[in-house]
Amino acid sequence: MWRPELRHLIRRLLPPCSPSSPHLTPVVRSLCSSPSSSSDDLARTISTELTNFASSTNQSSSLDLPRHFSLHFSDVRFNTPFLLEILNISPSAGRAAIDFFRWLVRHRGFTANDTSLSHIINYLGRRHDFKAVHDVLLEFRIAAGRESFSAALDRLIRAGRASQAVHLFDCIERDYGIKPDLAALSFLVSSLCSHGFTGHAERAVKRLADVIFPSEQICYTLIRGYSDELKLEDAKRLMGEIIRGGFDLGTPAYNSIIDCVCRLCRKKDPLRLLPEAQKLLLEMESTGIPRDQETFHVLIYNLCKIRKTGDAMKLFQEMSQWGCSPGAETYLVLIQSLYQAARLSEAEEMIGFMRSAGLGNSLDRKAYYGFIKILCGIERVEHAMKVFRRMKSYGHVPGIKTYELLIGKLASHNEVNWANGLFKEAVGRGVPVVSKVYKVDPRYAKAKKEKKEKKRETLPEKMARKRKRLKKLRLSFVKKPKSTRRFV
Repeated sequence: MWRPELRHLIRRLLPPCSPSSPHLTPVVRSLCSSPSSSSDDLARTISTELTNFASSTNQSSSLDLPRHFSLHFSDVRFNTPFLLEILNISPSAGRAAIDFFRWLVRHRGFTANDTSLSHIINYLGRRHDFKAVHDVLLEFRIAAGRESFSAALDRLIRAGRASQAVHLFDCIERDYGIKPDLAALSFLVSSLCSHGFTGHAERAVKRLADVIFPSEQICYTLIRGYSDELKLEDAKRLMGEIIRGGFDLGTPAYNSIIDCVCRLCRKKDPLRLLPEAQKLLLEMESTGIPRDQETFHVLIYNLCKIRKTGDAMKLFQEMSQWGCSPGAETYLVLIQSLYQAARLSEAEEMIGFMRSAGLGNSLDRKAYYGFIKILCGIERVEHAMKVFRRMKSYGHVPGIKTYELLIGKLASHNEVNWANGLFKEAVGRGVPVVSKVYKVDPRYAKAKKEKKEKKRETLPEKMARKRKRLKKLRLSFVKKPKSTRRFV
């Protein structure tokens, strides 16, 4: 049997109402569930109990769980957020979480709704216990809804079980009484494509086309999925089939194809990137499909990846001709590429353009850290310090990664005073930096001047020096020939 010693554990976590009370009273347990009390301690206590039940070898432990929790947690008020908190800190509770959920529903008046059921399914899905997921869905099928089944589908796909996810979607109406709709199909296709199962998604869409006619967004998602998997032929084939089916695909489909072509060229032949992309752009113009901001962003991003900063800048200047304004991501990619190419003045000018365009909020601490990291990588430490000071002037507090990067790079450049100053500043700000021993780069190490020690002359050396001196004195009184005289 389970040992009923939980009252002493809770009494250690929460002080009793009076020093003379030997047991945990219901008043204290009700205070545990109030917002002002330490609900985290209570959640950890329940999590410990669930873990103990899960690790118990006694077969009757699952039968003792309702009685145990009814004895020790009868006055605790449970709700859905508190249930989620308990599940998040109980990764090893296993199927004891299901028994706990049953106890809540049957003995505590807890209403099993779609949200609470999705929390249980997500918890079991993280453990890949999909047999238990199926049992829970069958047992609480009345409370199950779109959120619960979305959680089940998502966990199956994350676990690499795309076929089971598609089968669950096909049987959702027969086994659970829920009729699938276009929103559910869109979620299934999006989840499959984002995890590399675009083929399963395409087959499911074609099989269900008579029941649920796919939307234009589903078509875009399928093309994007094949493009992300670098399956260019499948993406073009699917786009042709969709166009022949009566859909008018617009710019998003071509943006996905362009991105796929650029990534393939980066992988195989970077020099062919721009010509192949221009072919697709000409095809877009011939079919009357305009370019948008995403089109230029895809091209600029891929050009910057292969260090074609000049071509990326030309495309950036052409955006206004097409009525497109660059977004924050485009600016950041260009600024990083300019810094990488050591075009510091142009990068500073681009930062000014970005702020004047009203996108200064995107220049956050993460963006500045990226700039500083690039500048330190190309050994422009002084400019990195300039960017660091500008970062602080705009109110962004540097983190431990920024301080450690700059201190290490300054120390390797033999800038000891700057490094020590940054270390003291970080300690003053409460950043947990640790003092280390840094090695100075030999290129920046100051060479020690060797002191020439005067050696004592030997007698032959002394006599030779005197003879040389006397010879110079004798020759100084000899009249030089005119050819060797110096003209003043």
